Amino acid sequence: MEIVLSVWEFFQNNILTKPQFFIGFIVFVGYALLKKPIYECIAGFIKAVVGYMILMVASSGLVGNFRPVLAGLKDRFDLSAAVIDPYFGQAAAQMSVEHIGRSFSMMMMVLLIAFAINILLVMLRRYTKIRTLFITGHVMVQQSSTALWLVLFCFPELQDPGVVLMLGVLLGTYWSVASNLTVEPVAKLTEGGGFATGHQQMFGIFLVSKLAKKIGNPQKSLENLKLPGFLSIFNENVVATGILMTFFFGAIISILGADLMHQIDKGFSEKQNFVFYIVEKSFNFAVYLTILQLGVRMFVSELTNSFQGISEKLLPGSVPAVDCAATYGFGHPNAVTFGFLFGAFGQFLAIIGLIVFESPILIISGFVPLFFDNATFAVFANRLGGVRAAAIIPFFSGMIQVLGGGFAAYYFTTGMFGGWHGNFDWDTIWPFIGVIMNNFQYVGVAVVVIILLTIPQIIYRRNKDTYFLIAEDFDEYKEVMAKKQGVPVDKVVID
Repeated sequence: MEIVLSVWEFFQNNILTKPQFFIGFIVFVGYALLKKPIYECIAGFIKAVVGYMILMVASSGLVGNFRPVLAGLKDRFDLSAAVIDPYFGQAAAQMSVEHIGRSFSMMMMVLLIAFAINILLVMLRRYTKIRTLFITGHVMVQQSSTALWLVLFCFPELQDPGVVLMLGVLLGTYWSVASNLTVEPVAKLTEGGGFATGHQQMFGIFLVSKLAKKIGNPQKSLENLKLPGFLSIFNENVVATGILMTFFFGAIISILGADLMHQIDKGFSEKQNFVFYIVEKSFNFAVYLTILQLGVRMFVSELTNSFQGISEKLLPGSVPAVDCAATYGFGHPNAVTFGFLFGAFGQFLAIIGLIVFESPILIISGFVPLFFDNATFAVFANRLGGVRAAAIIPFFSGMIQVLGGGFAAYYFTTGMFGGWHGNFDWDTIWPFIGVIMNNFQYVGVAVVVIILLTIPQIIYRRNKDTYFLIAEDFDEYKEVMAKKQGVPVDKVVID
């Protein structure tokens, strides 16, 4: 047993929780199963790892560049508030666990069981209808941390082995079912890209895919938007992002003032002009977005090509569920900025509402949900419902993030330690799960797991002939849909 735990600890510390190596490892194994020459396996490994590292540089740059600006609002107005962000949420969860005298280290054993449950459900896909393997390592760690506190909050007397087993089953089921919900939306967005989303807003993506077409018109999308005269400069992604971010962050940074920005941002030199500092800070948004899209193209290409080996030999019919940023290269470039801005408007309005109505807890925007949730929603919404949907859905998502995050931080007491997870699923689905567990105890856990496992069964029964086909062979899926619609394949409508 000690040998098994040692092997798992090595895998966990060096591969599972290091997403770049986890992705690279999967690519290497996939190519090996396809019997590619060893040099191609190594080349694929390197390109996948470097591509994901580029993505991480861009993500870290976005977060590091703008988190101090949002956190500065807390200092400027002397607010005592919880930050809705997975990194703040993870820290708050750890402090909550340790505050009641329990060990946070059991979270890593939860990862093992949850990942094994996901693999098992995919292996039994004939019965479970699960098609996705969740492989976004850093997200798995963040979610395990917050979920660990939820279980300890609801079951304070439960001993460690029981906590690990219960949470492993619950979290593994959630990863499997939620990522499985994104198969159809991602396949349609990417024209059979060969992956799904494994992140923090999977139920949200499924919801967007159902609502967007009812809210707007896909014919009036950002791709088809013709701007007259000088406004045509906004058709260029880098220009549009640079201008919009300068106005948006320029307003916030101006409110904070140069003196405070010198204190919270060590990169702001005393010799640098304040206006040029604002411009540089804002233009960084366009820089990191461009870098992010480069990384996405590199690792997604290798992963989707190599995963065929795993899908054919180890987990038939499965697809990898990866970072939501992998979808950004398949939508209009300006959709990402669009979603971020309208999500911010929704969040700020909700925060003002909390202040006006004297909420028992105040929320500060966290950059990760503010950007990644709402940018992702806008990419899908724009394709299915055009500009209208890409504006309305992120706006309401921003409000839900604040209100749901505020409720969760207050109800589950992590607000005392300054944070909550903050992403869409963790402001909607997981607070609901927590309340059910807290009120109905073990019966509540059983009900939640049963409900989750029922979801793919329902979706399967509605699309039996194409349910697995859309993940396995998108071209054949289009042929089936063309026959249903009575049109040639090149005229088929995929929505």
